Amino acid sequence: MAIPPPPGPDQPQPPYPSYQGHPQPYPQGPYASWPQGYSPYNRPAPVNGVAIASLVLGVLCFLPGLGLVLGVAALVQIRKKGERGKGMAIAGSVLSTVGLALWALLLGTNGLSDAWDGFKDAAKENNSTFSLVKGDCFNAPDGSLEGFTYDVDPVPCAGAHDGEVFASFKLPAGAYPGDDRVTEVADDKCYALEDRYAMDAWALPDEADVYYLTPTSQSWRLGDREVTCVFGSVDPDGTLTGSLRKDETTLDADQLAYLKAAHVLNAAMDTAPDDAYVDDDLPGYRAWARRVTVALDEQTRLLTEHRFAPAASPSVADLVKNLRSAREEWAKAAESTDVDTFYDHYDTGNALLDAERTVTPRKALGLATTPPSYDPEGGSGGGDGGGGEGDTGIEV
Repeated sequence: MAIPPPPGPDQPQPPYPSYQGHPQPYPQGPYASWPQGYSPYNRPAPVNGVAIASLVLGVLCFLPGLGLVLGVAALVQIRKKGERGKGMAIAGSVLSTVGLALWALLLGTNGLSDAWDGFKDAAKENNSTFSLVKGDCFNAPDGSLEGFTYDVDPVPCAGAHDGEVFASFKLPAGAYPGDDRVTEVADDKCYALEDRYAMDAWALPDEADVYYLTPTSQSWRLGDREVTCVFGSVDPDGTLTGSLRKDETTLDADQLAYLKAAHVLNAAMDTAPDDAYVDDDLPGYRAWARRVTVALDEQTRLLTEHRFAPAASPSVADLVKNLRSAREEWAKAAESTDVDTFYDHYDTGNALLDAERTVTPRKALGLATTPPSYDPEGGSGGGDGGGGEGDTGIEV
C-alpha cells in the first residue's frame, strides 16, 4: 500500500481546503517575511540597573545617601538612553531622602546611641547567665551543667532541677583574661561564697556540688562580666530536689546566731598548712593553732552574747564549755616548741571539737544533725590526730 508524501509548503494540508481567490498581504512563498527580520514583536527597552539599586537601598534604609545619588543618576541615564525604571528611580530617591532624614534625627537626638546601648544590654542579658538571680532554680537544655549552653529553663526549686543559683559576681573590666583564668577565679570565689547561701554545711546533700556559669570570649565582647555560682548534682545525669538555701531568709534568729558563730571556727580550720604532717612545717602549724585559738574566742563570744530560746539554751551552754576547754589546748599547741608537744595539745583540743558534740544543740535548734562526710584524700574529715592529715574539715 502506497503512503502519500507528507504535505509540503507548496501543498495544502488536507482535509482543510486552501484559500484562493483573495489577495495576499505578503509575498507568496513557503514562509512569509516580517518587516523586522526574524523577530515577530518589537523588543522592549531594558530596565535601568542603577534604578533598581536605588530602590533596594531606599527600601532597606541602608546607605540612604548612596541610594539618593543612584536615584538621580538613574533618572539622567533613563532620559538619555530611553530605558525603563523611572518609577523605581523616583521611589528609591524618595525613600532614601526619608532615610537620610531619619538618620539625621537619630544622630541629633542621641537616638542611635540609645538604640545601640539597648542592643548591647539585650545582648548582655542573652549572653550573661540568662538573667538568673540568687535563689533561682533551672534546667539545662541537655541536663548537663558542663560545657557550653546558651539557654536555661527556670523551674520551681521544690521539684527536680539541674541547678540552683547561690551567688554571682562580676569580673573586672578589661581584655578577656582567657578561659583558664576565668575558670580559676570562678572556682575560688564560688567555693568561698558557698556557705553564705548554704550556711549549714550539714544540710547539704552528698550529691550536691559547686558549678559556675561564666562569660565566653564572645559574650565578653558584648560586655558580659558576670559569673554565676550554682549548686548541681555530682552525677552528670542526676538532679537536685528542693532548695538548698539556708540563710537569713529561711533561718530563725537562734539558728542564724549558731551558724554564724560556727562559721568563724570553720573558716579558721580551713586555713591549715598545705603540708600534711606537723613535722614538715611546725611553724606553719603553730600559726594555724593561733588562728584557731582566736576563732574559738570569737565563737564563744557570739554564742554567749545571743539569748537562745529556753529549749536550746542548756545544750548551747554545754557546747560553750567544750569550746573554752578546746581553746586552752589550741593555745598551748600554738606555743609548742617541738612536734610531740604540739601533737599532745592538738589531739586533745581537736577531740573537744568533735562534730558529735554539736548534735545535741543542733537538734534543739532544729538544724541538721548528721555530720557531713569528707573525702580523706581531700584534707578534710574528723581526723585521728596522727599528724594533721585529714583534720581541716571539721564543721560545727
